[in-house]
Amino acid sequence: MRLCVLGTGYVGLVAGACFSDSGNHVICVDVDQEKVKRLEAGEIPIFEPGLEELVERNTQAKRLQFTTDSTSAISKAEVVFIAVGTPSGKDGALDLKYVLEAAKTVKEKATKDLLLVLKSTVPVGTAAKVRELLIGSTVNIEVVSNPEFLKEGTAVNDFLRPERVVIGCQSSNARRVMGDLYAPYVRSGNPIYFMDNSSAEMAKYAANAFLAMKISFINELATLSEKVGADIQEVRKALVSDSRIGNKFLYAGCGYGGSCFPKDVQGLIHVGNQFGMPLQMFRAVHEVNEKQKLVIFEKIKKHFKSDLKGKTVAVWGMSFKPMTDDMREAPAVSLINALLEASCKVKAYDPVAKHEASKLFEGRIEICSDAYEAVKGTDALAIMTEWNEFRSPDFEFLKKNLKHPVLFDGRNLFNPESIKAYGLHYYCIGRPDPIV
Repeated sequence: MRLCVLGTGYVGLVAGACFSDSGNHVICVDVDQEKVKRLEAGEIPIFEPGLEELVERNTQAKRLQFTTDSTSAISKAEVVFIAVGTPSGKDGALDLKYVLEAAKTVKEKATKDLLLVLKSTVPVGTAAKVRELLIGSTVNIEVVSNPEFLKEGTAVNDFLRPERVVIGCQSSNARRVMGDLYAPYVRSGNPIYFMDNSSAEMAKYAANAFLAMKISFINELATLSEKVGADIQEVRKALVSDSRIGNKFLYAGCGYGGSCFPKDVQGLIHVGNQFGMPLQMFRAVHEVNEKQKLVIFEKIKKHFKSDLKGKTVAVWGMSFKPMTDDMREAPAVSLINALLEASCKVKAYDPVAKHEASKLFEGRIEICSDAYEAVKGTDALAIMTEWNEFRSPDFEFLKKNLKHPVLFDGRNLFNPESIKAYGLHYYCIGRPDPIV
């Protein structure tokens, strides 16, 4: 099948590479000429395991191309995917400018009947808006909703082996074409769910809002556990053994981040507002998470009795989760900003997010190329991302090189008794007292 993908961001690049790997001919279009040149040269602008190899293999096989020429790409395509950005405002509303501009481009450039697939995360009702915009087209363009459920760090595997595929459409032709397109990825029996466009759009928000709710739920319980003298790790064992609850996304920590959960929870709240529904549950999910992203800062502040001026704090992990360089809405960013506002100095290390951190903080923090280099001469260490290399550190080194032997663990990585044996003060999430 001949496909066109408009947008080479996270979603568009992963989708284009994975579709081409199953034999489709894919042209990815972007307005950024410099970015297209980099992609043509094999330079991948994001860190995602397996993606570079996938792009290289399929560009060499001439199944995957990158261009700024939307006219040629759209005219050749049977299916056009819109995977452009949908930035959100302070009120949670998504800006659909780029989506609508892309749809207008398709209307102008299409020379034959095609499917126009909305792959970008969009609010409920967007398909209807695009359908209205396409009125007057000289060819038949059917609007399909196909939300992505990719997890950063495992996106390639998620695309190639999806737990489910959700497709919103109106015609039997769209069902057939989209079913054929995704057939190679569901051979093990995982379902393709066909539904109306609005239900498909809502399904994306529902999934991410529910997962975000689970995280805020366990974090709120963790805060209460600290106050009443309970251990959230023990509470969790009893909780997740219930088959109705399950054990995923129920780990206490310093909050969620990334490009999906914060944006989608806020987006859902905004949709509720439009229909006169305050959606109080999701407001609480967001508020709990915003507070949780500063929980480690509050523990640092309390330990040093609010005397933070001139202190230097080492931060391990700046991406919002392991196996990605994405720092959008990362708890580490909230912590670092709070430390800087409190007149602290920050030395930070992350295995892959150093370049992103350099752009974000613009020289306001010291970004180190080695985790232990970041610790030397600092007053405390805070761990904010659960990268594997942080799970078994040299505690003797930490004890020797920290001015104050104190470790703040935002991801509950360690056994408190083990930390105690090294003589370190240990603050984590959801346990009543620091272990000394």
